[in-house]
Amino acid sequence: MNLTAQPVTDPTSIYRYRDGLYAVDLITTALVHFDFFTWLAGQPSTLEQICAHFDFKPRPADTMLTLFTANGFVTYGADGMFHCTESAREHLVKTSVWNLSPYFASLHDRPIARDYIEVLRTGKPAGWSGDKAAFDWHKAMEQEDFARSFTAAMDCRGLYLSQALAKKLDLQGRSKVLDIGGGSGIYACSIVAHHAHMSGIVVDQAPVDRICQKLIEERGCVGRVEVVAANMFEGLPGGCDVHLFSNVLHDWDVPEVQALLKRSNEALPQGGLLVIHDAFINAAKTGPLHVAEYSALLMHSTQGKCYSVGEYSALADEAGFIPGPYHDTAAARGFMTAVKR
Repeated sequence: MNLTAQPVTDPTSIYRYRDGLYAVDLITTALVHFDFFTWLAGQPSTLEQICAHFDFKPRPADTMLTLFTANGFVTYGADGMFHCTESAREHLVKTSVWNLSPYFASLHDRPIARDYIEVLRTGKPAGWSGDKAAFDWHKAMEQEDFARSFTAAMDCRGLYLSQALAKKLDLQGRSKVLDIGGGSGIYACSIVAHHAHMSGIVVDQAPVDRICQKLIEERGCVGRVEVVAANMFEGLPGGCDVHLFSNVLHDWDVPEVQALLKRSNEALPQGGLLVIHDAFINAAKTGPLHVAEYSALLMHSTQGKCYSVGEYSALADEAGFIPGPYHDTAAARGFMTAVKR
């Protein structure tokens, strides 16, 4: 497999259809099940007050409010409160003659829209793809069939995204990358393909490690990329001066992200490089809209969300890193770097 070849056309619009799939259900839930905008129009509130009134948990409520901010439905004021915009007051408040809430009412029984009621109130992920009988995503990854299908999905996405990342990374003076929660290993393999002096290790749990090993062999990367089966929360292998979290941290809530960054800091040498590759909300948490839509999907099915540039900077700093700038790559993704103090 040629890991330096590029497609002739840009697949970004195709990524966005999949990434934004659940956003309409979250808007429907807020409109139809909670009449959220009518309440907020009469009572601008902080995140904490919103959570208290509706019995929401902070992570899903924050994700919902970021989506509404990116859509221009709400604004976050200097007073620390969320306010309805003129657009929301005109079209999303039930007392307005232009209210469109009834237009969404027929969607109220969609499985994902129903899921959001429970996710908002418990903070726990729903079954994957709205399947009530399914495990949540993290538990499902321990099942062989699901792990294979999901790893294949992330591998085909990563073939394009990993090259965009590898081309922009400055790895001069570095020697070995640890791809943490690396799934198929596509990112580690792409990095070594673009940087001849680099080697890599992929860390993931069983049965993903076996899937990854086969794919490394198929890509011709044996000898340059190896696999270690491990629980990333329990410790990371040493001997690497670059740590990569690619589309991993967004699956977890803040306490787990803090734990993973702490593990990374413990395993890296002084001056070691941390790379976070993900879909980022901007520092003001006003968008981009397509990332806020993707965050709605993650909030539904995982314990995480799309974090903002500011949130990742603060979390990296807390873990003992000096945060660096954000860089765009492709298909609404990008990366931040940080250096161990």
